[in-house]
Amino acid sequence: MEILAALVGIGAAYLSGSIPWGVVLGAGLKGVDVRKFGSGNTGATNTFRVLGWKIAVAVAVMDVLKGFLPVVIGRWLDAPVWLVGVMAIAATVGHCWSPWMKLSGGKGMATGGGAAVGLLPWLITMLPLMIVIVFATRYVSLASIVATVTGTLIACVFAATTDFPWFWAICIAAISGIVIGKHHTNIDRLLSGSERRFGVSEAR
Repeated sequence: MEILAALVGIGAAYLSGSIPWGVVLGAGLKGVDVRKFGSGNTGATNTFRVLGWKIAVAVAVMDVLKGFLPVVIGRWLDAPVWLVGVMAIAATVGHCWSPWMKLSGGKGMATGGGAAVGLLPWLITMLPLMIVIVFATRYVSLASIVATVTGTLIACVFAATTDFPWFWAICIAAISGIVIGKHHTNIDRLLSGSERRFGVSEAR
């Protein structure tokens, strides 16, 4: 029974993460498939370029919540440490490899960030860090990469100096690895100076 409950929890977290809110809200509110424009990504950044800030904000909030809520619910139900950590990863995996999009998806920053904050609420401080980097450079991808690396380091410090579980720190590192891996093309463009800057609208 415990194994079945664990599988249900992991599956629910994966399905929560798999909902492509950029596609759902874009199609439902504007009749536009964001995958056909801009970068083709379903996240808030491409939604902003294609559909504007209002829908982009809604997508960002929903993407964060679909990672955050499974973790918070798991903790509220007093699930084992290992299960809560795996659920955090599962939600991120669901976003990046959604069954509703033929195992494709977004880059995992919002959903992975929401899941990580569910494990370590202090990581909400990465949001102002990202805002500063975006305002200074207008590179959302750079802000995402810096925040994931910094967040992982912070989680490790917490695990080393407090009772924060090392397993959760490892799970946050795994989430960061997924996010950075999904940003590999952005990293190439950042290095070559060809990365698109935030605020450039996509014509339709």
